[in-house]
Amino acid sequence: MDKRSIFHWVVLVLSSLVLLFILAPLIGMVLDTTPAEFFETVRDEEVQDSVWLTLSVAFMATLVFSFMAIPFAWMMARYNFTGKQIVQGLIDLPIVLPHSAAGIALLGFISRDGLLGKAADAIGLNLVGNPVGIALAMAFVSLSFLINAARDGFAAVPERLEKAAMNLGATPLRMFFTVSLPLTWRNIASGFIMMFARGMSEFGAIVIIAYHPMTAPVLIYERFNQFGLSYARPASLFFILVALVIFIIIRVFSSRTNRTIKRASLNNY
Repeated sequence: MDKRSIFHWVVLVLSSLVLLFILAPLIGMVLDTTPAEFFETVRDEEVQDSVWLTLSVAFMATLVFSFMAIPFAWMMARYNFTGKQIVQGLIDLPIVLPHSAAGIALLGFISRDGLLGKAADAIGLNLVGNPVGIALAMAFVSLSFLINAARDGFAAVPERLEKAAMNLGATPLRMFFTVSLPLTWRNIASGFIMMFARGMSEFGAIVIIAYHPMTAPVLIYERFNQFGLSYARPASLFFILVALVIFIIIRVFSSRTNRTIKRASLNNY
């Protein structure tokens, strides 16, 4: 056996160990959950409501904040300015914050005594214990993923392509939508999925902002706390399976959208 074959075998073994580490707990969860327990949980309206709340709020938070995050990412990729590294550090800060600290920081901002909370209270909206507050908590801890992914995608687009489009008469807005955005779509889609996934999995910040209505992570935690592992496991499995199906659908849709946008871009120029 030559050195190249040894290296390939080492890589294969190490990769298998990593994959096993990811799959083993999930397989154990499936094997330890009886069909009766699983289907009883699926029919539980409290579980259904928590899963739907988690998915819908996470998706809407990702969608709404993407309209601001994507142009911001383009600016971070294209412009150099004083304090840029500080701004980048602020973008990354929510990733490294303890989840409980993120929730406390956000609570001070959206409570009735906080800046945003006062504005919302003026129109009769209490953000604490509200799906809007949950969406803000999800976005706060996950927005960095979308910004960083989109920024890296825009940075990889040659500036000469954008300048060529503008030399041909395109406005900055048209250049952005017909050149920059299509060439960065794959990065944006990955960032969108990562933000959505991070938001829907959040527990620490959300439990401080809104214990009720309960998202799926909070519900699972409550069932584990009150009734133990056997009662929390079926809810966890159901949530994981639903999330897996959603991610597969989003991946397929984003792949098809990417091909469509690239064809449209080629037709424009």
